[in-house]
Amino acid sequence: MNNPRPKAKLSRALGIPLTPKCVKYFEKRPFPPGVHGRGRRKASDYQVRLLEKQRLRHQYNISEAQMRKAYEDAHRADGKTGETMVTLLERRLDAVVHRAVLARTIYQARQLVVHGHFTVDGKKVDRPGFRLKPGQVVEVRESSRQKPPFQLAAAGAHLDGPTAPYLSTAVEELRTTLLRAPERKEIPVLCDEQLVVEFYAR
Repeated sequence: MNNPRPKAKLSRALGIPLTPKCVKYFEKRPFPPGVHGRGRRKASDYQVRLLEKQRLRHQYNISEAQMRKAYEDAHRADGKTGETMVTLLERRLDAVVHRAVLARTIYQARQLVVHGHFTVDGKKVDRPGFRLKPGQVVEVRESSRQKPPFQLAAAGAHLDGPTAPYLSTAVEELRTTLLRAPERKEIPVLCDEQLVVEFYAR
């Protein structure tokens, strides 16, 4: 999803850094952008829930329609709606590519998927919102492996600790497998998903 707003300003508006590069900007100015950013009045209940929904949406770089669909799918499923919604989002192909450190950011992951550089179980998939099932294998296509972004990924340039526990990732082979559905506590998104559920259920 293309968003023309600079990531640093968007990060400040949401109250969370959206990319590693945004961290230093966010730490330097941890308040909303604009002349009234420092002294805004206390937010209403609606504004609090809207902000939480926007935080979750932008951490996955998805549209409002995609966000609502994730909520509706989670609402129909068993279990806690909020936790299920986050785990469904985490099973998106672009999110899995990002968590497997085959891309530096969710934005790069989306772009690489759209450009057709990945296969799922050997078949090319160019839809970032493709929802993976446990056991499915994601790989960089043979014809794409010599491209600079994947050379960097294979060298471990994006590694910062172990990869997600619900993935079996061979970074140097540019391959990852979704072992099982993620658990909410394993997903590193900053969000109170119950507030998002309350936003959509109002």
